[in-house]
Order: sequence, then C-alpha cells, then structure tokens
Amino acid sequence: MTASANIARAQSYLDRFRTDGVLNHINGQAVPAASGKTFEIISPVDLQPLAQVARGDAADIDAAARAAQAAFATWAAMPGADRRKILHRIADGIEARAEEIAFVECMDTGQALRFMSKAALRGAENFRFFADKATEARDGQSLRAPGQINVTSRAPLGPVGIITPWNTPFMLSTWKIAPALAAGCTVVHKPAEFSPLSARLLVEIAEEAGLPKGVWNLVNGLGEEAGRALTEHPLIRAIGFVGESRTGSMIMAQGAKTLKRVHFELGGKNPVIVFADADLDRAVDAAVFMIYSLNGERCTSSSRLLVQDKVYAEFTAKVAARARAIKVGHPLDPQTEVGPLIHPVHEAKVLSYFDIGRADGATVAAGGAKYDGPGGGCYVQPTLFTDARNDMRIAQEEIFGPVLTAIPFTDEAEALAIANDTPYGLAAYLWTQDVTRAFRFSDAVQAGMVWVNSENNRHLPAPFGGTKDSGIGRDGGDWSFDFYMETKNICFATEPHSIPKLGR
Repeated sequence: MTASANIARAQSYLDRFRTDGVLNHINGQAVPAASGKTFEIISPVDLQPLAQVARGDAADIDAAARAAQAAFATWAAMPGADRRKILHRIADGIEARAEEIAFVECMDTGQALRFMSKAALRGAENFRFFADKATEARDGQSLRAPGQINVTSRAPLGPVGIITPWNTPFMLSTWKIAPALAAGCTVVHKPAEFSPLSARLLVEIAEEAGLPKGVWNLVNGLGEEAGRALTEHPLIRAIGFVGESRTGSMIMAQGAKTLKRVHFELGGKNPVIVFADADLDRAVDAAVFMIYSLNGERCTSSSRLLVQDKVYAEFTAKVAARARAIKVGHPLDPQTEVGPLIHPVHEAKVLSYFDIGRADGATVAAGGAKYDGPGGGCYVQPTLFTDARNDMRIAQEEIFGPVLTAIPFTDEAEALAIANDTPYGLAAYLWTQDVTRAFRFSDAVQAGMVWVNSENNRHLPAPFGGTKDSGIGRDGGDWSFDFYMETKNICFATEPHSIPKLGR
C-alpha cells in the first residue's frame, strides 16, 4: 500500500485509543487508574496527541499484584501441555492482528514500517518457541554420587514484574512475558510511558486466547510512581527490566528490601570491529544496518565503528555515502528507512551530541543536524562522526539514535583495548577472514554476545544479555527459565551411610 493508504488505515486503528484512552488491565478487567488520573502521549510523527493513558500508581500496582498472586496457584499447577495450547493461541491472535500491531507501533514509536511489519511475527515466534518449551520447563537432572542420587526440578517463582522499554515495545514485551507464562509465573506488566499502545493490544489478545483472568495484568504509569511501586511490592518475586543502565541501578536498590531477583537488559556502546582483511562490502552493509535501522534506538546497535587504519578512509567514506542516502520519512511510508525519534525529550538528547562531538574535535562526515520530515516531528539526520577518539563522549555515552562514531586502530591489540574501554559490555561485531583471530578476539572482547562476520542474527535458544553496565542475566531458551523458576534438589540415599552420633 501507499503511504497515504497506510496512514488512513493507521488512523482507523488509533481511533479507539483517542476515544476510550488506554486503560489498565487488572484481573481480567479494563479499568482506569484508581486515582482517576491520566497522562497524555503524543505521536513523534507530528507531536499531536494520540491518547490519554491511565496514570497508575501504588494502588493500581497493589491490585494487580494481588490479582497475580490469586491466579498463581492455578496457573502454576496447570499442566505444561495446557499452557502450551494457550500460548500458541496467543501467537495465533498476534498473527491475526499483525497489521494493526504494526501500524499502531509505527505511530506510537516512530519506527519505520519496514521493520515494524515484522514486529508481530517476531512476537508470535517468541510465544510459539516458549509455548513448546512449557512442557519441559520443570525438567531437571539426575546427579549420581556414591551412596546417593540427586534429582533436580524447577518450579515457577510466583508473580513477577515486567518493565519494558519504549523502543520496539511489542516484540520486547513478548520476549519477556512469553517465558514467564510458559514457566508458570503470573505477570504484572508496566510498559514504558512513551509507547504504551501495543501493550494494551497484547493483553487483550492473550485473554481472548483463553489466558485465565489475573494471570497477566497491565498497569500503565510513570516510572517513579507505578514503576517504583512494582519494584518495591512484597508480592512481586522478581523484576525483568529492559532499559537504561541508570534505571536498572535504581530498580536494584528499590527491590533490595524485598530481596527481589532481577534480570536486566541495559544499555550498550557496542563496537563493530573491521580488520583490513574483512569482506569490506558486507561489513559496510552490516555496520550501516546495525546503527541506522530502528532509528538507532536499539540496545544492540553498533554505535562505535572501529576500522583498521589502512582501510579506515575508504571504509568510512562508503559508510558516509550510505548514511547520506538513507531515506528519512514518515514511518508508514514503505520507502522510509529511518523515521522520527520517539519523543522531543529524546530528540533533544540526540541532537545535543552533535555539538558535543564537534566540540571534542570529531568531524561530521554525514548528517549532524535535525531533519525536516513530514509532520514536523522528531526527525534527525543519520549521522557519522569520523576523526574520533575513544575517550570522547560520543564514543563513551549511549546516544541511542542514528549516530555512529568511527575510530581507527592499527593492530589487534589496539582494537581490543578500544573495544573493551567502555563501561558497557552488551554486544560486539567482528569482521575478519582470519579464523584464529576471530576465535582469539571474540574470546577476549568484553561482551555478552559477539557476532562474527554477521549483524545481529538472533537464534532463540541462544543466550541474550550483557556484561558490566549492560545487564545481569540472560534471556533465551533455558536461560529464561533459570530466571523465572527456582531450582530444587532432592537427595535420595541409596545405601546406609555413616551418621555422626551426638549425645550418646
């Protein structure tokens, strides 16, 4: 469809939110905030209001947590095969409403349709993957020792809190919530206040698929109100959070009193390291894709470009040309590659780094300014800084926008030192034809995930997560169940053993 046809379709999907607002969802019921308060969200496309959203606080979180606690025993006791059927029906519902989800998410976040059109399908895939693992979630091991057999099993933690970010919120919500439900946990979900619309669609789909009331509860609100109440609530056993590192630190402190388990997927300043022997054309494709797709608003974006000095000028010239040619436009235009950033507050942050980079001595090789896009929203030019050093703020701080900082290196030792010289350690991307170097470098780089001669090519059973300030814990496969479940060990004696005799 054309951009104008897509926009018209999107408006029809958004009308319900403009009319009814965005309500909380507690114990199977769509309800306003207990206080009656709301807050307004705007579209980054034209800065016009999208909806009034329930402004939940401690009272709403308490009601949701109690509903999750009441539903837990029944949901946890349900056979895994029955949970699997429900989760597959949720996936069916997601696929049936794929266009609605994509169009709503585009207008809510500013992300381009070429990427958001796949958001629902990826979300459905997450549900199907964990649905099929529900039957084995409680499985353990048999561990033998002389005179004993140890049998392990796993059991769901209880009610858990899920706090999701404003970038690709639909997919990331499914990535967190699907394994929690498969494990047998109940959920209180607090979506980001900038982009709450698709979370409302998702919980509706889940209950239409037969998910029992109270198993999945949704409370909208601000971080310092609803978010803090969730992290401090005594009935919530764990918090899964995706967002900024600073916020993760606050959540850990808030949950300390109730000894909450935490799982954090936080920020990154991820390097893509290109050696002179690499397939340079493919490396250019990957570097450009991983920083400018999704508006650069992704935790795994390759925001530092480390290139061996002998090919640095050639490589950065190609990247600059590609950055200047990227189509910036309305997110529902099928030709758009970069849409508007999420919110004027975030746009101002990203724009501020253009002056910071120049002041520190870096060269703007492409972009470096606001873009006059359709609707007058939060558009920013895809930007490349060259002549940069790793001690510059543009190389150390997470900008979270379509901004790439290119740094030269001479040899492997210097490349590794630069790559590791950051507080973050989420992802790294390595381009080289030298197999031994690939093993050596990927082993030494400080990152939870390393992709060699590829961009972010995900495999759902593989672990996902970071080191240092980039997070705690891993998502994916059984690693998700390690977070949402407790492991129990039962030791059986297989023969009499000596027992010390006291008091005889």
